[in-house]
Amino acid sequence: MIILNGQNAFGRSLIIVLLTAFMISNPITYTEVKSAGHDETEDCHNHGDEHTEEEIVKMSAEELKEFGIVVKAAGPSVIQLHAYLSGEIKPDPRKIAHMIPRFDGIVNNVYKTIGDKVMKGEVLAVIESNESLSKYKVTSAIDGTVIDMHMTPGELVNGNSNHEITVANLNTVWADLSFYQKDLSVIRIGQTAIISAGHDNYKAKGQISYISPIIDEATRTASARVLLDNNTGKWKPGMFVTSEVLTLKQEVPIAVAKNAIQSFEGQSVVFVHDMQGFRPRPVTVGIQNDEAVEILSGLHAGEKYIAKGAFTVKAELMKESFGGGHGH
Repeated sequence: MIILNGQNAFGRSLIIVLLTAFMISNPITYTEVKSAGHDETEDCHNHGDEHTEEEIVKMSAEELKEFGIVVKAAGPSVIQLHAYLSGEIKPDPRKIAHMIPRFDGIVNNVYKTIGDKVMKGEVLAVIESNESLSKYKVTSAIDGTVIDMHMTPGELVNGNSNHEITVANLNTVWADLSFYQKDLSVIRIGQTAIISAGHDNYKAKGQISYISPIIDEATRTASARVLLDNNTGKWKPGMFVTSEVLTLKQEVPIAVAKNAIQSFEGQSVVFVHDMQGFRPRPVTVGIQNDEAVEILSGLHAGEKYIAKGAFTVKAELMKESFGGGHGH
């Protein structure tokens, strides 16, 4: 019995020693856990405050002026989309006449040269027939300008197309424009086109009156035609031109300036002004051109936003995010 009681006492002592050692090596109490949980909540709260503060940039009126920042109100706008084509000026083939000598013979006289204006029925050349030895006249079939001539005095002509005089009425000409098949869905008859020859005084507005029904196999392009008034004679056949074709004109309820849209934290944002300053507002964009962007969501009509200088505010916000401090 004494031996058994001694063993029980020894066992109890061993358990006490082990529990004491465990508690010493793991000094965690309920109070500490609760305290740790409170600190974590407080840290999260503070982090949220810092994040909110980081996404606001405050600037005075003087600073806005200094950095050229312009604030406008979002609102309705008309957005136009354009396609840019190139081509050349061509004479209207319906207004071209080719005068070919009717009989073989010798050219006695040529009265006109390339560039001369002629009237319908006006004599262009006189030829002596080989058969009758009599002279006959080659006259213009239309009013216009001589644009090609293959006939000189003393030359033997044989009544084929190698010896002809070409007259074209250039009071109207074609702007023959080329475009690739990717634009087939947006280029249509009736669209307005502004034709330019590279100079401010070489511009004209017209409408697309024809689109070719086939694609050119060599160039893989289609053709669009714009008829131009040319009473001044400034549009010369063969002249290279460019064209701005209006493909869409649409009124949208909310739009902002193109430069207002910035990329921030993987989103398209607009810097909106409120009582605290400027903050980035994620937005969803729609159609856009070089000047304006449609806003589908994220911004209401009448809200003030940075229309010019948004990149400067974005740079300031990024500087603060990387620890540059809040300078404003």
